[in-house]
Amino acid sequence: MGSTADKVSGMANELAGKAKQGIGKVIDNKEMQAEGLAQEAKGDAQQAKGKAKDTVKNIVDRA
Repeated sequence: MGSTADKVSGMANELAGKAKQGIGKVIDNKEMQAEGLAQEAKGDAQQAKGKAKDTVKNIVDRA
């Protein structure tokens, strides 16, 4: 997966995770809140991976 795809997937997972957390809080469902938190963390990691790929590519391009 390319850096842009990683960042887009990460953002989608982060937003979905936040939504799950909010819904879980409203309906008092701790399991859904936990799933949302995990999905948000996954999204953060995917975005970081995409940014790291960009950094590596920029370094290689300069060499």
